[in-house]
Amino acid sequence: MRYPAAWLQGESLGEYIVSELRLQIIDGAIPVGEVLSENRIATQFGSSRSPVRDAFKTLSNEGLLRLERMGAVVLGLSQRDMDELYDVRYLIESFVQERLSLDLPEQLIMKLQQIIDKMELSAKHKDHVEFAYQDLSFHETIIIEANHTRMLHLWKSIRQIIMTVLLITTEEVFSHGHERIETVIEKHRRLIRGLESRNSEVVADEVKLYFDDSRQTLHKAL
Repeated sequence: MRYPAAWLQGESLGEYIVSELRLQIIDGAIPVGEVLSENRIATQFGSSRSPVRDAFKTLSNEGLLRLERMGAVVLGLSQRDMDELYDVRYLIESFVQERLSLDLPEQLIMKLQQIIDKMELSAKHKDHVEFAYQDLSFHETIIIEANHTRMLHLWKSIRQIIMTVLLITTEEVFSHGHERIETVIEKHRRLIRGLESRNSEVVADEVKLYFDDSRQTLHKAL
């Protein structure tokens, strides 16, 4: 698997390097315990050492690498790490969706329905990359609409890892055929119906159901 070029349009070489390394580490192409050297990675990507050094720092901050004098040791993403990431996602979304249920902007429902239309179209064309992107956009739209600066900041701190994990898990979902894909789309429709109810208890139940199922998909894919 390669990191989608469409997701990197306008980004720097450094961002390309960090995105590709992040994907290779999370999907296991670069195994836990491997030592990465700046020179080797720079040669691999045809770059100078500077963007590689920056990439290593970013991945270290995300907990995927441990920086050492002679290079960087791959830590990977353990089962506990993945569970904790989804704990944070659940924390963010349960808060913002219950907040929105008290004052729901009408344009939000329309935006979310348009995203689902795009998910259905990408499913029809068997495009798991576009489907994953729209899946991320669905949740990010809700978070942004909640207009909570600190929650948005927290989301941005895990966004790149979540985007990479979604790419991997969506490919897994697509491998099981249309019925499983439709189940994922229906999960998103239920989140919309929860918001439309304007009932915080209904919203809380739908968000919990969504993330309980998402954890199972995550465990199967990674």
